[in-house]
Amino acid sequence: MKIEAKERHRQLLSMIRENSMKLVLAMGCMLVVAASQSATAFLVKNVLDDIFFKKDMTMLRVIPVFVILIYFIRGIGYYGQEYLMNYVGESIIRQLRDRLYDRIQDLPVSFFQEEKTGGLMSRITNDVNVIKGMVSTAITGSLRDVFTIIGLTGVIFYRDWKMAFFAMIVLPVAFFPVVEFGRRVRRVSTGCQEAMAEMTSFLHETFVGNKIVKAFGMEEYEKKRFAEKTLHLFRLEMKAVIARSLSSPVMEFMGGLGIAFIIWYGGSRVIDGTSTPGTFFSFMAAVLMLYDPVKKLSRLNNSVQQGIAASDRVFDIIERESDIKELPNPIEIKSAPHRVTFRNVSLKYDEDMVLKDISLDAAPGEILALVGMSGGGKTSIVNIIPRFYDVSEGAVMIDGTDIREASVASLRKQIAIVTQDTILFNDTVRNNIAYGNRNASDEEIADAAKAAYAYDFIQSFPHKFDTMIGELGGRLSGGEKQRICIARALLKDAPVLILDEATSSLDTESEMLVQKALENLMKGRTTFVIAHRLSTIAYAHRILVILEGRIAEQGRHEELIAKRGEYFKLYQMQFSNK
Repeated sequence: MKIEAKERHRQLLSMIRENSMKLVLAMGCMLVVAASQSATAFLVKNVLDDIFFKKDMTMLRVIPVFVILIYFIRGIGYYGQEYLMNYVGESIIRQLRDRLYDRIQDLPVSFFQEEKTGGLMSRITNDVNVIKGMVSTAITGSLRDVFTIIGLTGVIFYRDWKMAFFAMIVLPVAFFPVVEFGRRVRRVSTGCQEAMAEMTSFLHETFVGNKIVKAFGMEEYEKKRFAEKTLHLFRLEMKAVIARSLSSPVMEFMGGLGIAFIIWYGGSRVIDGTSTPGTFFSFMAAVLMLYDPVKKLSRLNNSVQQGIAASDRVFDIIERESDIKELPNPIEIKSAPHRVTFRNVSLKYDEDMVLKDISLDAAPGEILALVGMSGGGKTSIVNIIPRFYDVSEGAVMIDGTDIREASVASLRKQIAIVTQDTILFNDTVRNNIAYGNRNASDEEIADAAKAAYAYDFIQSFPHKFDTMIGELGGRLSGGEKQRICIARALLKDAPVLILDEATSSLDTESEMLVQKALENLMKGRTTFVIAHRLSTIAYAHRILVILEGRIAEQGRHEELIAKRGEYFKLYQMQFSNK
């Protein structure tokens, strides 16, 4: 079986070699299994000639004991090889999963916008499991079967080398179609894994969005879409089944040709008296045993091809380079009040220039509000500060240092973010608040909750701070989730703060409480606030109107109203009907 020697496959082999001691022990167990198989075939001659024809009572007593001993040793060998090879396989899969997850976490935000969540989940679960099948099952089986073939080949050549020579001619001929079927399996397997990733992504979206599905009465529509995806996967799987299933009949037919020849040739030699029935049946037993591992090798080739296809999908992610590069010896930004400066910044997504020549200077402790129509570039501006994206032109500076020269970890340590989309984890209230500061004391967590006006409603929960909040905080109201997020940002105590429409989805009462919590959060911090409702940014030291990727106007509220420009138009749009 020919395996393309790509670098990623060599990496996989190097991971296997890291477990060399266990592999050596497993191979020893496989040799024991193979030797027991060969010994069973070898004893057939003694059983027939010595017991049935010569009626030797001593051999009648000795041979059964040998058979029991052979099968006992074989059982130990089987257990040893299964345990050791599965240990190696599971260990490699754990490493691959860890490397894959680590790489995904290190990739930039743009990567997650390109890839589907369900597809990434499928690579970590389904694709890696396919590789496990190749490593722990296919490699175990192939090594065991190769040893068995070597042992049994020795037996048949020892018994009758001429007859063995003719029997072995069939094997190489049978391998040609097997290799071709293996290539087909590999191609179809890639399609199956992609279809499985698509289905996983679909499940993730419809389960997370189940309220919308039900609210719009789209259950039947989604059922139909899911059925189409399972039908597509079914058709691909059946193509793989056809390719896999054809290899075994080919081997069966070629094996039948070989056995038919042995019966004719060996039988004629027994009739002529040039061979004994014991020799013939010993040879026959060895050949029958020999064809079984050869057939298994053809099926294992299919597993290997599937595993190679899966490893390609896994290594496509592991080998992916991040757009966010870090210098070999980056600058460490110290925690302190920071000045954030944009110097002629432009940003391009794909072919679209979303920011054009942005220049601004935010002094330590200053609150800047970014307003404008949707799609104008407000979120793009704040996404550049923590290097979720890198600028296409110009530079973003913190205290005069280009953020591309700083370590990403120290940069992001200076920044806390509260967004409209409250991202919470299916964990306790305590752990969600302490997410950015795992060493925080209970008192510090409680103080952050109080400053975020979250303490009182937390105390009303059955288990207070140890209450599980459900997936994405599903057991909390919108206002409660937002205040937990604010408490999390408070506890991080970062000198730069980004608020991305943090109150836009709240009712009036919740907004008032969240606004008070935000005032506590913004004290002494360099703050960038994105807001659609102009009534929520009266406290801003400066307002920037972002229009088509540019700063159209900037100033205080009164100044911008007096200019009667873009800000005045936005203000009129919101308040003309009130």
